[in-house]
Amino acid sequence: MPIKAIFHVNVNCSNLDISRPFYENLGFQTVLDLPTGGDSDLAAGLAMPDCSGRAAIMMLDPSESRQARLDLIEWSSPLDDTRPYEHLARLGINRIALWTIGLDEEYQRLKTCGVEFLSEPLFMGGHTKFVCLKDPDGVIIELIEFHKNPTELN
Repeated sequence: MPIKAIFHVNVNCSNLDISRPFYENLGFQTVLDLPTGGDSDLAAGLAMPDCSGRAAIMMLDPSESRQARLDLIEWSSPLDDTRPYEHLARLGINRIALWTIGLDEEYQRLKTCGVEFLSEPLFMGGHTKFVCLKDPDGVIIELIEFHKNPTELN
């Protein structure tokens, strides 16, 4: 199979200086800062003429080279301040789930930091605990804790 893994997930943000510390508080570390820029190949590949932005490539554990990255981008062109999906039933990618150990403690820590949650931690299927929160722009992040080996879930 030529496709091996998810390499990165892109999250657009309205202000990198606000969003980066939010994701650092979740445990991400910046591994690469990309200054404001863009070029014709990027514009053609993304089908976004005259695009320009700055970004931070972040990882939960930079020592794991095969780990997926978070590509946090603040676009300066084109400008679009449209809010993310108003509910999670919309088509397309609508949330990122982060495998979490000690979910209840992490929930309390983040809540104390002023993070907005959709609910308190809940069980689904009797063996998986989860809770959803919003990033500074309203992107939904799910924290998920398995009380059974994920390979045993059905």
